Amino acid sequence: MGPNRPGRGAHVATASFLVDPAHQGKGAGRALGEYVLDWCRAEGCHGIRFNAVVECNHRAVRLWRSPGFETVGTVPEAFDHPDEGLVGLHVMYQRLR
Repeated sequence: MGPNRPGRGAHVATASFLVDPAHQGKGAGRALGEYVLDWCRAEGCHGIRFNAVVECNHRAVRLWRSPGFETVGTVPEAFDHPDEGLVGLHVMYQRLR
């Protein structure tokens, strides 16, 4: 986690992490998300942006919507999913101030 862009874009944070499939559904993703949001607020970030949430990962999309993230765009066919083929990547954003 850290600034999404250097310099004049540094007021918006980003983070990236995955939960091992063997541990999904046990709250690890939510705990990581809460930690990231707390860190961003403590650092004075204006918002946080996830640049690549796989659109067919419905569990992740629901997880990020629950604390207030919105899908602000989707890059079509940007991810080659092993089962679904080419799917979109959501850009998700939450304003923190």
